[in-house]
Amino acid sequence: MPGLLRGVARTAVVAGTATAVSNRVSRRQAGRWAEQEAPAEQQAPPAPPAAPAPSMESKISQLKDLGDLKAQGVLTEAEFEAQKSKILGS
Repeated sequence: MPGLLRGVARTAVVAGTATAVSNRVSRRQAGRWAEQEAPAEQQAPPAPPAAPAPSMESKISQLKDLGDLKAQGVLTEAEFEAQKSKILGS
């Protein structure tokens, strides 16, 4: 009988060790897969939604404001032209 108990105990230890090692390998592999997926998600962030184009009324209002600033002497001719082309180009 003592030999039988020793054999059963040894089998239990081997099976327990094998289970523990298998679980550890599975957790480690899952961690590696998660690391591989995370950088791929970070490299390609979703594009921000496109801003709606300003309406014609908005552009006219901005151009009037620019004209007023130029008439008051706040903007130079070059600054006025640069801002005007920016508004009309958008």
